[in-house]
Amino acid sequence: MIDLSALTTGLLLGFFSSTHCLGMCGGIMGALTMAVESPSKLRSGAIVVCYNLGRLSSYALLGAVFGAFGETIYALGAATVLRVVAALLLFAMALYLAGWWRGLLKLEALGQYLWRYIQPFGRALMPVRGPLPALGLGFIWGWLPCGLVYSALGYAMTQPAASAGALFMLAFGVGTLPAILLAAFATARVRSWAQRRSLRLAGALLLVVFAAWTLYGALAPGHAHHNHAPAAPASEAVDHSHHHH
Repeated sequence: MIDLSALTTGLLLGFFSSTHCLGMCGGIMGALTMAVESPSKLRSGAIVVCYNLGRLSSYALLGAVFGAFGETIYALGAATVLRVVAALLLFAMALYLAGWWRGLLKLEALGQYLWRYIQPFGRALMPVRGPLPALGLGFIWGWLPCGLVYSALGYAMTQPAASAGALFMLAFGVGTLPAILLAAFATARVRSWAQRRSLRLAGALLLVVFAAWTLYGALAPGHAHHNHAPAAPASEAVDHSHHHH
């Protein structure tokens, strides 16, 4: 059964984190759009869409791997530990978004080791001449070291199965699309609006709410028996956040 609360959480995490990522991923999208060897706007648009489909598929694959790992941890009876780690990652993500603490950069540094081996495959696909190479390049881009993606993967680990982890990360990827596509197609004025600090702060505050509820769900005595349904606190956080708007 699809957990709508987890999907909503993923969408919101993706949307708010992508406003921060516009600097890095937006630059990549701009470079890709310029690197497309096609005089047709329709064809270059299709290539950008394929690029993002590739990126989302890599997120889903990573989500499945982390979800399967989480499922194993649940089977060992260590669900509480997993949820505490996920909550701490969400707190770190909030501080990173707000620009108050850059600890997630240490996670990115770890990712650089793997990226060193993956990056050459991406270079081999440039310049992009069609949708298929764009799909491959997007899949490789999904592995680009990013502390915000790693935090989302930490939350994907709290999902009860590999398929749930994959769906969560797919939702996260879909949440990033508006900002990333803006970077590819929109004017500089729209891009600067999407990068406004107030939007990032709103995202950071929402993440603090998610993190607090995740921690509460993990540690509150009355919630101990809910460990098999990790996304429930996030759904309450989503509902809670809607009541305030």
